[in-house]
Amino acid sequence: MIKFILSLKRHEKRAFFLSLDLFLVPVAMFATIILQQGSGGATRTFVDNWPLISLLMLACATLSMLLGIPRIRLKSFESTAVGKVALFAFLMTGVSISLAALGQLNFPLRFHATFGILLFLAGAGLRMVLLEVLLSMYRTNMSTTRVLIYGAGTTGMQLATALKRQPDVMLLGFVDDNTALQNQIVAGLQVYHGAHLEDLLQEVRPDRVVIAMPSVNRRVVARIERRLSAAKVDIQVIPSFGQLVGQEEIAEKLQPIAPGNFLQRAHLQDDIETEYDQYSGKTILISGAGGSIGSELCRQVFTCNPAALVLFEMSELALYSIEMELRDQARERGIELIPVLGTIANAQLVADTLGIHGVDIILHAAAYKHVPLVEANPVQGLANNVFGTLTLAQQAHDHGVKRFVLVSSDKAVRPANVMGASKRFAELIIQDIASRPTQTVFSIVRFGNVLGSSGSVVPLFQEQVARGGPVTLTHNDVTRYFMTVQEAAQLVLTAGKLAEGGEVFVLDMGQPVRVRRLAEQVVEAAGQTIRDSSNPDGDIEIVTTGLRPGEKMHEELLIGSGRMTTKHEKIFSVHEESLSELEIAGAIKALKDAVARQDNQAAREVILRWVDGYTPQAREMSARPG
Repeated sequence: MIKFILSLKRHEKRAFFLSLDLFLVPVAMFATIILQQGSGGATRTFVDNWPLISLLMLACATLSMLLGIPRIRLKSFESTAVGKVALFAFLMTGVSISLAALGQLNFPLRFHATFGILLFLAGAGLRMVLLEVLLSMYRTNMSTTRVLIYGAGTTGMQLATALKRQPDVMLLGFVDDNTALQNQIVAGLQVYHGAHLEDLLQEVRPDRVVIAMPSVNRRVVARIERRLSAAKVDIQVIPSFGQLVGQEEIAEKLQPIAPGNFLQRAHLQDDIETEYDQYSGKTILISGAGGSIGSELCRQVFTCNPAALVLFEMSELALYSIEMELRDQARERGIELIPVLGTIANAQLVADTLGIHGVDIILHAAAYKHVPLVEANPVQGLANNVFGTLTLAQQAHDHGVKRFVLVSSDKAVRPANVMGASKRFAELIIQDIASRPTQTVFSIVRFGNVLGSSGSVVPLFQEQVARGGPVTLTHNDVTRYFMTVQEAAQLVLTAGKLAEGGEVFVLDMGQPVRVRRLAEQVVEAAGQTIRDSSNPDGDIEIVTTGLRPGEKMHEELLIGSGRMTTKHEKIFSVHEESLSELEIAGAIKALKDAVARQDNQAAREVILRWVDGYTPQAREMSARPG
């Protein structure tokens, strides 16, 4: 039946509705006779007045065509169309009066008025019934999307009204946090309370939830999104009316969703230590203070009320930005803010900073971390990441710093690139120093990709979507561990509190995430669709470019198989094999020689020999020196 209806040509549909209007004229006349005279003799009266009815049908065809009533589509039958039917019925009433007068028929005015009213009710009512029947047939025969609307306010009701006209949409009801609306019927739909959202999702099983609250705070929307994400339903958010009617370009109106919303597991803020009294009243140095992780460490350390915070940063702009951000807060809290511009590889600068300010704790986040850049500049990457860590750790040991935490990466585990090897080399240095007699408690924190950090895939994907695509992906099967920058900073602070010396702390990050799925989520969150062979009319194409030099398909968090739990169930520690003191000394000397000569191949040969598991591509080892 659906296929038959869809196969009808436009003129055939118009002929059907014209025939329908013609058929309604005798029906309305017969019903009028029964209402006016009763059922007895109604058939005789109807037959006796057949010439009048025939002329009325002719007038019906003429007026219907002139008013364009057969051209009105069922799905567009609204107030304007109903008005046309009302005008048609009014004119037909006038024609009926005129013809009855010319034929000297003894019909009172109320007879003609009743005829007009019945003709209007039949014409409009029958079309509405046909629309509902057609929609019901669509819903039965076509795949439908089950939609739940969060927000039963004006926007939600307008959305429900619009979606009711869509044949492939089934509305399940509203969800609203307003207790006054609980168990009420709004726009013909049941309103459920938001407190029971999880149970409701299990019960009604929606395919999509639309958050229709454009005026509420973004934090409220984010909280709702987190609750919905566990149910694995599509989530759409209606933008504010101010954004929709603003003068700025559409790309500027769209508010990018926070990267943490793409995390395919529950956030861990409540599972990680949030009270860090060990940092209170201490002087804390953060290297790389202007970077993504370093700046977040600064913000979270401020909540611990340290006596002083040393911002050690090589980039002048980054240092200026973080100092300006924290300056007023430092003044209010009575925290001394000490900006230091320079590289941690400068031993004299580091020694002066530690000595003058009496640093108690070092959180070492400074590093070159962009894999392709370090791959193309191995000497510079190794010099910064390895010798910077060596200098800072030695000076921390010499000046009696109480705690030292190295921020490392999952790319240090069986590294396939120079950046990962440089971080593993840095880990080996910390493990070596921690194994000697020292007043400093050294520890290492290792985690995966940080969503929203400099060079992270989510901001890159969002920027590519804003430009209209394509979104570039190195490989469809690449997987990564992801965490938010807030989680990363919390893990560093927790490690600094739990460490006893030489541990590698790792966060239980759940299952690795397919980067392809992450790209799809970013596109969908922007209200766009994926363009591929199954959807050639989509908005954004995802293009694979091939793995970059040194890039792995899958990252790991552990070198060995053993791990030990801590008092935090989401954090565990591992003790991994390290080099001896003589081996470390030999490796450092060989690397210093390669760096002094600016010899890229010699530098790669050093890490190939001393960094266990480093497996560079063959073309990397054949690169020319220098």
